[in-house]
Amino acid sequence: MLAELDDSGLLAEIEPLVHAPTGRRRKLAVQALLLGMCLAAARNTGTVTLTSVANTLFFTLSDQAREQLDIPRYPDHSQGFEAAYGVVRRLFHRIVKAVDPSPLPKNHRLDRDLVARLLSEADPDELARKRSIMLRIANLILAMSLRDAHVLLEGRWNGSAALDATVIGTYAKGLSSNSPVTASDPEAGWYIRTAKHRDPLVTDGPAQDRVKKRLYGYDACLVVARDPDHDGAPLPDGSADPDVIPALVVAFSLDKPSRRPAEVALEALRHVDARYPRSYLAGDRLYPDQKPHKFQLPIRALGYQPLYDYAKDQLGVQAQFAGAELIEGNWYCPSMPQPLKDATKDLVDKKIDKQTWINRIRQRTAHLFVPKQRTDAEGHRRMMCPAEANRVQCHLKTYTLGRGIHLPLIDPAPSPVGPPTACAQRTITIPPEAGAQLWQPLQYGTAEWQRVYFRLRNAIEGMNGFGKDPLYERLESGGTRRIRGIAAQAILLAFQLARANKRKLTTWAGSIALNGHRPHRRPTRRRKTKPLGSWTPEGYLTEPSK
Repeated sequence: MLAELDDSGLLAEIEPLVHAPTGRRRKLAVQALLLGMCLAAARNTGTVTLTSVANTLFFTLSDQAREQLDIPRYPDHSQGFEAAYGVVRRLFHRIVKAVDPSPLPKNHRLDRDLVARLLSEADPDELARKRSIMLRIANLILAMSLRDAHVLLEGRWNGSAALDATVIGTYAKGLSSNSPVTASDPEAGWYIRTAKHRDPLVTDGPAQDRVKKRLYGYDACLVVARDPDHDGAPLPDGSADPDVIPALVVAFSLDKPSRRPAEVALEALRHVDARYPRSYLAGDRLYPDQKPHKFQLPIRALGYQPLYDYAKDQLGVQAQFAGAELIEGNWYCPSMPQPLKDATKDLVDKKIDKQTWINRIRQRTAHLFVPKQRTDAEGHRRMMCPAEANRVQCHLKTYTLGRGIHLPLIDPAPSPVGPPTACAQRTITIPPEAGAQLWQPLQYGTAEWQRVYFRLRNAIEGMNGFGKDPLYERLESGGTRRIRGIAAQAILLAFQLARANKRKLTTWAGSIALNGHRPHRRPTRRRKTKPLGSWTPEGYLTEPSK
């Protein structure tokens, strides 16, 4: 564990924050504190309390280990423990204060006017600097859990990931937003499971009836690694496939619920280890609703290709460029038949059945614009119209006629201003900002899109449930992180996420058969899944009875 700490970069990051050139010498080194926190997390399913850290360092380690770490000796009675606990507590809070991106005092209910004054007097650049350091330290703690898995991730993961914000509680009682004072953890906020995430204490009428869950705490935005090219099914002998590593948290960020979701997601993505590749990035319906310059364009600049499902108001034709039309994230021929353009809208409006929708999505493929070249460094991409790609025949391009009745025939309606650029040219160059809010690289609704999108989404939903297991890390419980403030919460959460990663890796390794022997553990039984291509936005097709 000391080797993990020395290689993590944590000491180099934290030591300058607490270094004091004058004054009394510290009785506990940063290395010893971090080791105590790692040991406490290992022994308590990820939960770190300063009392357990003090007990471990000063009264559980051997004399030889304490001498190596330069830990002073205290008598083993109540006064000795209080002295040891004070040493641990002062150093931890010194670290927290150095990286706290909030000027507000904790553990007190503050008057709203005082809060407004403290926020107005704070230096936003300094707070941003502290937040950056806080997240860097938290993600370095998380990265220690991946140290032994680096080779596996580099060799067996294509860089695809899922992104989601999951709520975690804080150790404070939430108050109404119109209360004259704040909660004792003033940076936290109310989470409510509705579309608008409104304060549950001030909603009324029908909106209040829609509240299914409320919790005062933070949103932890997790980045979960998952290779969608493998389904994770056990081998024929029942053991786990050693080429399919489990879904793991590779980075995270923390903020008030539903506040700056795009910026918080980008913070998490920027902490993914630069050694790993970048590929698909799946998000829920929150993310295609963000401003392109805040989310979609930055994540593409990082090397990710977004995958989305869409809300009702994002269906059908949503953008145009040079005549090409963006429909559910993909560029299509403007002369594609209207029933194909409106396929998903008609399904949602109950105008067609599920099988008809599946058939129309398949028919759309012939009208899809096809990449001619790879995306350049600035995000521009040369695209061929479907006639040039030998997918359809078009009267505007007579040289594409006569290719056979198996190819659809396009007969564009005449226009007084002539055909659009996409129809007059062989190719068009689509810039990254065109349709950026909703664009995605895979054709929406197809079996390939379903395979990649749902495997990534299922991975992060599964990881959320795995980490919130009440028998283990209990991420959602504020009682597992009993120090208030976003900085303390981020650091303590990092140890819990790291523990969840290690537990997953241990379970996976124990279910692999080695040298022809039976595995130590039976792999988790997988639920029966629906066949690819049977999903629709209104549910799966009804399977035939057996």
